[in-house]
Amino acid sequence: MEIEGLNIIHFGHSSFLVEGTKRVYIDPYVLPAEPKKADIILVTHEHFDHFDRARIAEVRAAKTDIVIPPACASGLDGKFRVIRENETIDIEGIKITAVPAYNINKFRMGKIPYHAKGEGYGYIIEMGGKRVYHAGDTDFTDEMKTIKADIVMLPIGGTFTMDAEEAAKAANAIKPDVVIPMHYNTTEHIKADVNEFIKLVNKSIKVVVNPQ
Repeated sequence: MEIEGLNIIHFGHSSFLVEGTKRVYIDPYVLPAEPKKADIILVTHEHFDHFDRARIAEVRAAKTDIVIPPACASGLDGKFRVIRENETIDIEGIKITAVPAYNINKFRMGKIPYHAKGEGYGYIIEMGGKRVYHAGDTDFTDEMKTIKADIVMLPIGGTFTMDAEEAAKAANAIKPDVVIPMHYNTTEHIKADVNEFIKLVNKSIKVVVNPQ
């Protein structure tokens, strides 16, 4: 689906393809049969439903640039680039910035965050004159209030990430042109009513559900 001049496909869960001057996959865990090869692959964090080595292999080509957090470095063979929090890298004119993604109020066993600060990221991709923000697995953090983006992908499933209400608050703070909900209704633990999210997002923001 063309959104803001880019072709964006949401395969499901947190898996996206963003096509412009380059073909960028984010968290390729859900993929179609015979997917196109990637120019760039971005992995937000090491959990199996985001960092799937077999799926990465399906879209990886000899010249594919793979960008990962340090926590993923020991689990991947071949060529890849480790990016640090708040670092920006340039891959043939595509700027990619790793931004914080973590839990502030969601814990397992009452005290351990599902996603600790510094272990994983969201990404801002600058391509074709647009800024695309994939939030990764995160709550609505203070850092998100400073993000500037035209298109944002936000988790709404709760339990491990923001729920619909928290994600709507994040969208309304960032004020993008377009928001795409993700990371919901793929397991029993992340059930969400996307219509609740749509109702809570400011009317000036276009909500696109499952662009194909």
